[in-house]
Amino acid sequence: MWLGVDTGGTFTDFVLYDGSAIRTHKVLSTAAAPEQAILQGIAELGIKNSQGLRLTHGSTVATNAVLQGRGVKTVYIANQGLKDVILIGRQARAELYNLQPKSKPSLIQPEHCIEVASRLSAQGQTLSRLTEQDLQQCRQLIDQIKPQAVAINLLFSYLDDSDEKRLEAILSDDYFVSRSSAVLSERREYERGMATCLNAYVGPLMKHYLLRLEQALPDASISVMQSHGGTISVEQAASHAVNLLLSGPAGGLKGAEFVASESADKALLSFDMGGTSTDVALIKNQIGLTSEAQIAGYPVAVPMVDMHTIGAGGGSIARLDGGGLLLVGPESAGASPGPACYGNGGIQATVTDANVVLGRIPQQQSLGGYLTIDYQAAETAVGQLASQLGVTLQQAAKGIVQIANEHMVQALRVISIERGEDPKAFTLLSFGGAGGLHICELAEAMDMDKAMIPVHGGVLSALGMLVAVPSREMSHSINRRFDQCSDALINSTVQDLVAQAQQQMKTELAAQQAQVSVTVDVCYSGQSFSLPIKWTCLDEVAGAFHQLHLQRYGHRMQSKLELVTLRVKLQAKALDFELPALKPVRAAASSSVSLYGEADQVAVYERDQLGAGQSINGPALVLEQVASSYIKSGWQAVVDRVGNLLLTRIAAASA
Repeated sequence: MWLGVDTGGTFTDFVLYDGSAIRTHKVLSTAAAPEQAILQGIAELGIKNSQGLRLTHGSTVATNAVLQGRGVKTVYIANQGLKDVILIGRQARAELYNLQPKSKPSLIQPEHCIEVASRLSAQGQTLSRLTEQDLQQCRQLIDQIKPQAVAINLLFSYLDDSDEKRLEAILSDDYFVSRSSAVLSERREYERGMATCLNAYVGPLMKHYLLRLEQALPDASISVMQSHGGTISVEQAASHAVNLLLSGPAGGLKGAEFVASESADKALLSFDMGGTSTDVALIKNQIGLTSEAQIAGYPVAVPMVDMHTIGAGGGSIARLDGGGLLLVGPESAGASPGPACYGNGGIQATVTDANVVLGRIPQQQSLGGYLTIDYQAAETAVGQLASQLGVTLQQAAKGIVQIANEHMVQALRVISIERGEDPKAFTLLSFGGAGGLHICELAEAMDMDKAMIPVHGGVLSALGMLVAVPSREMSHSINRRFDQCSDALINSTVQDLVAQAQQQMKTELAAQQAQVSVTVDVCYSGQSFSLPIKWTCLDEVAGAFHQLHLQRYGHRMQSKLELVTLRVKLQAKALDFELPALKPVRAAASSSVSLYGEADQVAVYERDQLGAGQSINGPALVLEQVASSYIKSGWQAVVDRVGNLLLTRIAAASA
């Protein structure tokens, strides 16, 4: 059996494949101990024995620890005179003209940053090597601080990491040690140091959490989704904790890529609207990656899916500001107490409550398949805001939804228009439990005519976990001009990186043949930023870089080229997994409901009753166990072979 699990801020989602059929499930997340929700869901799915269970999941443990500043006590080791680099950073101000900006809390306390007498030149030549006395003094200082983790970041460690390894050797028996040459073997000491610190800061938390999960499922094969969309074995996940910071969202994009392949659609603008936040991304032939992401304001230079996240979800709280204007988010009601309509004691109006009041989530709908809608509680919560605003109940609910939509539209513009991409050339794909309720209005706001509500969209991130395969992203900075490099040098380094990746994956690949892809980061000499080019040979890479630079920036230069960083991806072959095909039946509406803004009753369809080829004209509601979808007037939905709803704008939307 294969089980994909996505632990979100509100719900924990499950997709189970037993070799012939797919089952989905949701339970409320247990933030204090995420494994409890996973074990609860496994029990409710009827899995009594973990023997033969292949479980892949996305974890929020590392992410939440960074966002909430609840990592472990960590010591940072740097070269003499450079311990403050990690505290100073790049001095880039979030508010350029604010002369009194608020200071950001430091990830590591200044008194926990220590220095050692080790030094390399920029060419990797040894200027000062650590002595045994230096090592013992360093150990004594760390023993006095009594941390749980140690981050080691020495200058030019990607050229020679021998001193980092010596420090690791005297510390690893008693502390969780993270060294920069193992975490991110690249130039830029600040970004490399931050990745190393983040890895140490959350590594012990991941280690303890995964140990508890392993002990509860002793016979299962467990792996964890990484931020770049590949999985890693549970045994190695803790030591690569910084690579797990976007594991949940990465699962969603893998799921989106997988289901969209059924319709041969490779140009997607996706948005994942969950209970707490919305993640938007652009998929053009393949999932985009970036090494310039940030989490809680900290740079994370390891490869991650390229996305933009905002605090707007189904649980986003609506309130009035000091001037009496309506605000929505970023604060969320979370899983407990959750939106008022959950009936768990929530009293503040949320986007989900607004959709309930508007009729888009009918009273007979059960959230997650088991949570009964408390319409009266939703009406009371939204009604309080309506009274303060001096409008009707439905007008207040409509206002909440419109503001949430505008937040998401702005995020979609950031990931598309602001990058020079025309949204009309893409299909808007929604997932997450709340995504289908907003997709038509978002598409209209983006002037898009095509959209997709994928099969299992309410648990698509969990489906992505199911179809993801083991992979590793390895990198190594070269920092040489092309005239100082050779094809032989690059190919030799590639072989070394492939060997390292194979060693890490020896228990995951088994008899599978891995696929290897190689790219190089290239820039003109003197430039600070580079462009990724597929590696073939130096001459072809040079031509490809000039062409890409011309396409991206409108000009090319006569300057010499510099090869900055070499990147190798090792990935197992895709699983032999297909979504089951639907029968070509025509299901009738199961009921009808009143919908705000519609004069007539609106048809309600049960998604699991729809057949391949069936078309539905809006307005209509499509309900399923883990999500609801609203097909607006002027839109038509067609069910494809596997159950995706392909939406087409057929008329101008009604006012």
